[in-house]
Amino acid sequence: MGRHAIILGLLASTAVILPAHADMAFNRIATFPVAENLPADADVTTETSSEIIARSADGKTLIYSDSPLGGVGFVDIGDANAPKASGMLRLDGEPTSVGVAGQKAIAAVNTSESYTSPSGNLVVIDMAAKTAEKSCDLGGQPDSVAVSSDGRFLAVAIENERDEDLNDGVIPQMPAGDLKVFNLNDGVPDCGSMKTVSLSGLAEIAPEDPEPEFVDFNDAGEIVVTMQENNHIAVVAAETGEVTGHFSAGQISLENIDTLDNGAIAFDQNVQNLKREPDAVKWLDSDRFITANEGDYEGGSRSFTIFSKSGDVLFDSGNDLEFRAAAAGHYPDKRSDAKGTEPEGLEVAAFGDQQYIFVALERASLVVVYRDTGGEPEFVQVLPSGIGPEGLVAIPERNLLVTANEADLVEDGAARSHVMVYELTEGKPVYPTIESARDGNGVPFGWGALSGLVADAEKPGTLYAVSDSFYRNQPAIFTIDATETPARITARTIVTRGGMAAQKLDLEGIANDGKGGFWLASEGRTDRLTPHALFRVDAAGEIREEIALPAELLAVEKRFGMEGVTVVGEGDDQMLVMAIQREWGDDPKGQVKLVSYRPASGEWAAVRYPLDAGEKGWVGLSEITANDGKLYIVERDNQIGTSAKIKKLYSVSLDGFQPAALDADLPLVEKTLERDLLPDMKAAANGYVVDKIEGFAIDAEGTAYFVTDNDGVDDSSGETIFVNLGKLDATN
Repeated sequence: MGRHAIILGLLASTAVILPAHADMAFNRIATFPVAENLPADADVTTETSSEIIARSADGKTLIYSDSPLGGVGFVDIGDANAPKASGMLRLDGEPTSVGVAGQKAIAAVNTSESYTSPSGNLVVIDMAAKTAEKSCDLGGQPDSVAVSSDGRFLAVAIENERDEDLNDGVIPQMPAGDLKVFNLNDGVPDCGSMKTVSLSGLAEIAPEDPEPEFVDFNDAGEIVVTMQENNHIAVVAAETGEVTGHFSAGQISLENIDTLDNGAIAFDQNVQNLKREPDAVKWLDSDRFITANEGDYEGGSRSFTIFSKSGDVLFDSGNDLEFRAAAAGHYPDKRSDAKGTEPEGLEVAAFGDQQYIFVALERASLVVVYRDTGGEPEFVQVLPSGIGPEGLVAIPERNLLVTANEADLVEDGAARSHVMVYELTEGKPVYPTIESARDGNGVPFGWGALSGLVADAEKPGTLYAVSDSFYRNQPAIFTIDATETPARITARTIVTRGGMAAQKLDLEGIANDGKGGFWLASEGRTDRLTPHALFRVDAAGEIREEIALPAELLAVEKRFGMEGVTVVGEGDDQMLVMAIQREWGDDPKGQVKLVSYRPASGEWAAVRYPLDAGEKGWVGLSEITANDGKLYIVERDNQIGTSAKIKKLYSVSLDGFQPAALDADLPLVEKTLERDLLPDMKAAANGYVVDKIEGFAIDAEGTAYFVTDNDGVDDSSGETIFVNLGKLDATN
């Protein structure tokens, strides 16, 4: 990723004593959108980013690099549950990394005119005054920086990154990068002490162009540096600048991974002799270090590796990161052909007597936590982390972990870049709220983009969900055991036509058909040749009936079609009711249709439903569920975070519910607010409010549930929020 790297500040040595023999977990306690640090006169839609993050010596202030704004931002976490904006400091150039030494922050700034004329400098920042004091010329483009634990040295990886558009990005591309080592005096680098450590001539791939990426110190004053494109690692003595060891990062063969960007998650492919190409690197102790094998050139093993200082591979995670992400619904199919989950960032820190490893998966928007055992790491949990986690920093003396999430999708009306704070406390992980079991071969059921929900007619706590068109080659029905915490996906049934996975479906609703199978509602997209249609499938997922919408509806159809289906009545009296998400061509503004279909007679009819007025964007329907004489309807806006205002559950009485013929004047139904779901969404995982509640169901005992659609982790945090609301009549 070129300049992408992570750096932490000098950690305080005091550690909080944690309870022995207790269940401990990291849980998110706060989120901070870094756009809150924009100057008062700035356009609120200005792109921002939190990429590399460090902490002050007292652990109460965070500093992060913001490349789009050309500066660094500060966050006050004196109250970790309520981070506060603490301002921006503009710098002359593009900050690529930041670290802290004592009371000073040190930013590496890229000032290059071009790839062939790289330049950069170090900027010393007074943390209290938030002012720039001094700079040192680096003679090249910096990527990452690190501060030794004793505060004596600063290391800077001078990457002089390649131009990926030149000759397809093939290296060598000169000038070569190197490593700079500075002496520090009270946190300030002595510019005259700069040692230039040549890393040329070490690697086999392009020895004249080492492309150093990431650096870290151990307590013995040794620096480990990764050379990602060269698939090489070197160890350097900070005192002398001598390269004391170097070796290839090696290759790995992987089984049971997904290497195809094809609208399906299938861990049935293999790769042979894939270069690791490490990005971030962190020492575990003075003899072992760990790498995040992102890959950015010809490789990327999707894993992390523990090496000895002499280059022996002590452990490699293989496909474990892929499986952990897939189980949590965070597997990024759109990147599976390249680097999978894309492990890029690392942090290692001791909390009490336990040393933890944190691996940031950029494309999965997830942090995977392991316990360092001295041998094979022990999996602990996964943490949701905004979009594109890049930087991590631990504050062990406060039992805190902080992540910086690079992506700012303000131009798309999506999530902003966020800093997120987690606390280690006694108890269980809050996230994930729903996860996949593994099949008989130990492989998780790949899932995501849950868009419709229905309860089993007889088994309390058993639910069924469908995935939408994101998984275009793998339309599926998922069986969910909601009696477990987290809820557990126990089976995946592929929807088939003629025994093959059905094509041209955008499943948005599911209902029991009363015969052991299901009715499925597919939202059409004329521009993609996806029909608006109802499908009846048997218990094995095979399509038995296909019912197109009538001509009267298709004449006024728009893209936003059926978003749910439910069944009222039985036998010849069975009536399907579908929620149309937004206004179609013949609907008055602010009104949408509830369309009915009677399978026995083939009769179509409809009513109109009044929408709430939104402050931004649009408002529409997401789900419909019949239960105990009512139609429960999820109504939502398309906003996220603090802009989200409408995430509500309404009901329409079935008493007097009389849809009219499609060519008649359609009656307007009355709706009753059953529950505002925004507080439930905010409480679910302490993150920003996501966009889409797409599934709602009430089980055989009257327990209500809802689930959100994570958009298949495409320009999304990947978070799926599954909530047990209990019995609605007990919570109103």
